[in-house]
Amino acid sequence: MIDTAALKRDWLAQPRADILAGIVVALALIPEAIGFSIIAGVDPRVGLYASITIAMVIAFTGGRPGMISAATAAVAVVVVPLVRDHGVEYLLAATILMGIFQAIAAFLRLDLLMQFVSRSVITGFVNALAILIFMAQLPQLNLANDGVSWLTYAMVAGGLAIIYLLPRLTTAVPSPLVAIIVLGALSIGLNWDVNTVADMGELPEGLPYFIIPDVPLTVETFQIIAPYALTMAAVGLLESLLTAQIVDDMTHTESNKQRECGGQGAANIVAAFFGGMGGCAMIGQSVINVTSGGRGRLSSFTAGLTLLILLALLGPIVGAIPMAALVAVMIMVSIGTFSWNSIPNVRHHPWPSSVVMLATVVIVVWTHNLALGVLAGVLLSGIFFTGKVQQMFKVQRVREGDTATYHITGQIFFASVDRFFYAIGPESRMDDPADNVVVDVTKAHFWDISGVGALDKVVDRMRRNGRSVQVVGLNEASADLVDKFALTDKTGVEIGLAPHP
Repeated sequence: MIDTAALKRDWLAQPRADILAGIVVALALIPEAIGFSIIAGVDPRVGLYASITIAMVIAFTGGRPGMISAATAAVAVVVVPLVRDHGVEYLLAATILMGIFQAIAAFLRLDLLMQFVSRSVITGFVNALAILIFMAQLPQLNLANDGVSWLTYAMVAGGLAIIYLLPRLTTAVPSPLVAIIVLGALSIGLNWDVNTVADMGELPEGLPYFIIPDVPLTVETFQIIAPYALTMAAVGLLESLLTAQIVDDMTHTESNKQRECGGQGAANIVAAFFGGMGGCAMIGQSVINVTSGGRGRLSSFTAGLTLLILLALLGPIVGAIPMAALVAVMIMVSIGTFSWNSIPNVRHHPWPSSVVMLATVVIVVWTHNLALGVLAGVLLSGIFFTGKVQQMFKVQRVREGDTATYHITGQIFFASVDRFFYAIGPESRMDDPADNVVVDVTKAHFWDISGVGALDKVVDRMRRNGRSVQVVGLNEASADLVDKFALTDKTGVEIGLAPHP
């Protein structure tokens, strides 16, 4: 049964704005797709066909309306050795397997791992991408390169002026689209000697067509493509889920991350059968889409369809579009993507958060590897959080008669066991040693076998020194853990919370 409410919300809520935004995205996708094809070492049509197919399919299968997916650099850099050693047919086979892996990830709910990505990591990811987007435009602004002159700078400045000033007059048409049309008309009409889209690579003629990768269906083939496919799937999902979160924040709406994982898989499988390389969500194009007014699935579908029409019917005109116009659009994307308030926040936020953000930025920009930067950020976040929880620990010793009671407050786990062990006794070294010792853990929790092992050592040391030891106050979860894994004292049995013969 068709959900008419979802259909209207995702497809027909604002068709005019979605269509116009999709057109802008399509024009910006062309040089990007060609550039990513060059990175991967394949014909430009492989990247362009991928962008067409993925953008159109993900409009139906994705979980984040308004987000743009297509061929990306993050996936392209992974497959360079595969294409070099085995050819494009193996790339297509790896892309199919990539899609299968992503579908499996959706089934296993691996999208929930995003819960472990902190806001500092996301901010660092966004800032790094903004820097990389800007850096990618520098070759088109280097006067030492062919086709780059002071006219290029004038066109970029003019494009940025249109992009930022036109919305003050009207928002009826996205200003990036107007900038591309105006600069394109001037360049073509006045025959300006500037770099064009066609200079990036040969545009394909004709439409994508269905193909089956010409590779042997053997275990050896699987062994060749599986490592690449797994890496492509992981990188693609990571970038897609992070981009989805960013679009969620920009539009103040929620997305279905599990559906997005499965949708990415379906889009990549279809792309491979139409001669395209793997892809994922693109934060730059997604920002273009959102800032141009695109919110629904129609914007993504329009981007793919417009790209198809442009290549099939208007190839020569598209090829004549000046790169300066697209550089202006991408500079706008870079400026809009960067989290500018994160700069003053470095001084005001807790220093671990700032370190995580800056480390993510530096590693991504230095390595051009988004996955590595995010992984480092998540790892640092975990280390800082562990250190903070470790410090939330206190031991208070109270002497009453012939009994010394140690009141333990905090979390007992692998990072805090040393503090726990050295904070309790030996009782014989105290100024007023007692024969009876009570370890009160009412306000503590044991999380792992490291904590249980530390409790074992404390109890064993006290008893070897001739003390009578009693552990009280274990909550049910801690008592069960102690009863299962303690070596010297099954405390859970003693207090009756974990029955054991």
